[in-house]
Amino acid sequence: MSDDPTHVQEFFTARAAGWDRRFPDDGPAYAAAVAALGLREGNRVLDAGCGTGRALPPLRAAVGPSGVVVGADLTPAMLREAARAGRDRDGSLLLTDVAALPLRSASLDAVFAAGLIAHLPDPAGSLREIARVVRPGGVLALFHPIGRAALAARQGRAITPDDLRAEPNLRALLSGSGWRMTSYVDEDTPFLALAVHED
Repeated sequence: MSDDPTHVQEFFTARAAGWDRRFPDDGPAYAAAVAALGLREGNRVLDAGCGTGRALPPLRAAVGPSGVVVGADLTPAMLREAARAGRDRDGSLLLTDVAALPLRSASLDAVFAAGLIAHLPDPAGSLREIARVVRPGGVLALFHPIGRAALAARQGRAITPDDLRAEPNLRALLSGSGWRMTSYVDEDTPFLALAVHED
């Protein structure tokens, strides 16, 4: 499930150049998940583990020109691909580990995280760090463009009861990290869990 940061960087560095070509049809799912955050003009939002920045354009559209959009990723090659695709025009790109964000406490309104949770060495610690930078009442979206069953099939594995993204496991993880899950969808649709930061 999770890896240490070096393994995560190696995994994504090897795949960065062709990442967007591998998943060309994910745009509508990203846009729908961003819409579920309920962002408003002027909001401040982080795309945690932004990869090639596919969520940055809908995030920018949601918060408008007066809002702040930051895309953070651990892998330089993914951020280079985001810039190559012009997505750095939609948000600032930040090379960092989400386990130690160089952002002020309570400085954000929302965090979007696509495919992030499975790659965190310490999911609870990283979710606490993400909670630190989000104001009380701010929102977190944990997203994957396909559901757990489809993802497991793509990876040639079975879903197990200890799957971190299973609703009871994720609810407990979020609750212990400063978040309250408000919705959970995982069937034949994209995976999307929303949570509110509780102070």
